[in-house]
Amino acid sequence: MKQQPEDERYQDSFGRSLRALSEYMGLGVQIAASFVFFVLAGYWADEKLGTSPLLLLAGVFMGMAGMVLVLMKTLRIANRKKKG
Repeated sequence: MKQQPEDERYQDSFGRSLRALSEYMGLGVQIAASFVFFVLAGYWADEKLGTSPLLLLAGVFMGMAGMVLVLMKTLRIANRKKKG
């Protein structure tokens, strides 16, 4: 194995760390956006139909289900990458 100068190894690992960090931040934004979307949609529907808080609660549960689906998809992709 070829030895790299210490500065080059640091930059390579730093780049990989930033890439991984950006993937996880993207995952967090995706989870938060799906949850907020369903909660706000439930709130809006409650205001229009006067069914407070039924549709808001439905939105919360749908948002949670969306979060679980996003996490399951991410875990499936990570397992595929790990297995190679």
